[in-house]
Amino acid sequence: MNILFLTLSKIKDINTRSIYTDLMRKFRDEGHEVYIVTPTERREHRTTNLYNQSGVHILSVWTLNIQKTNIVEKGIGTVSIELLFYIAINKYLKDIHFDLILYSTPPITFSNVVSTLKKKNNATTYLLLKDIFPQNAVDLQMFSKRSLFYWYFRSKEKQLYKISDYIGCMSPANVDFVLEHNLDVDKRKVEVNPNSIELKKSELTADEKKNIRLRNDLPIDKPIFIYGGNLGKPQGINFLLKVLESNKQRNDLYFLIIGDGTEFSKISNYFIANSPTNATLMQRLPKEEYDKLVSSCDVGLIFLDPRFTIPNYPSRLLSYLEYKMPIVAATDVNTDIGRIAEQNGYGYWCENGDIDRFNEAIDKLLDIQQRTEVGEKGYQYLVNNYLVFHSYRTIMNHF
Repeated sequence: MNILFLTLSKIKDINTRSIYTDLMRKFRDEGHEVYIVTPTERREHRTTNLYNQSGVHILSVWTLNIQKTNIVEKGIGTVSIELLFYIAINKYLKDIHFDLILYSTPPITFSNVVSTLKKKNNATTYLLLKDIFPQNAVDLQMFSKRSLFYWYFRSKEKQLYKISDYIGCMSPANVDFVLEHNLDVDKRKVEVNPNSIELKKSELTADEKKNIRLRNDLPIDKPIFIYGGNLGKPQGINFLLKVLESNKQRNDLYFLIIGDGTEFSKISNYFIANSPTNATLMQRLPKEEYDKLVSSCDVGLIFLDPRFTIPNYPSRLLSYLEYKMPIVAATDVNTDIGRIAEQNGYGYWCENGDIDRFNEAIDKLLDIQQRTEVGEKGYQYLVNNYLVFHSYRTIMNHF
């Protein structure tokens, strides 16, 4: 089949690791022709370009800046990207007949281009629902349900659900949320299709992990609790700072924070003001380097803002499980990421804000035998549920 994948994620190298590149390589390896449409922001000073890389066609489309920019350009860029994608597809891929159109959220503004291409190709459409917008923005008080912003984006969300033949959600709680808040959506087309990855073949030795720590000035004689990923409003960063403050006198553990985002400066200011001796803050690293650093740590941390009513399911969980690390999740009460971890024995959960329960969880994981047993359960859960094989099979079961 000819597969078209529309995404807001920047994909320049199909061989890099991510939930999207891993899945697209799986389609390629199964004999399909894969076409990816991805943005290149104006700050990169590149024009729209179509190229073939390792057997995958990548259409890189010039857009306005849509990430790490002011709210005006971000808004205009998000709204205009659909038209820019359509123009580029019509110019560079107009002679290709697509059998399957895949697209992910964010954004939710692809409904018109998906609908047009669906009719033109008589294609099957499949939404990979990674973000429930605009409700997440309402939860974080970015705008209210009475605003024109909400009305506009909610209408686009409904359109996107309507033109999707199938909707793949990250977890059971996501399925329930979509059906509960969109009564006109046929429940038969909504299914669990979780974030997934291609498993790495090699595992670092103890000496390799030790050398990675030494190169990064990290301790080799105590467990490292790592948070890696976006550092923005959705993560409820105030509780992360509370965790660091609550444990700053301890010398039996270490915290490593890696990432970037709108709240990075707040965390950086905390480190400047307090100079914690048992924590390190690093900015975002290249994926390969980041993976190596994660693999040298002991416990993975997940934070989500307690105000969320939508069930987020962060993909950073996969890296933790891949490297046999237990997790501690401090989230809202609506996501099932912590519940699934506890039910399957690979981590602990507390509500974001409950510092006593959080500290109880990390205390349990100071024991190396406990970490090993819990981490192994997480790895097995990953193998059984979160590999690209599972996502690919879920999609292809409809053909």
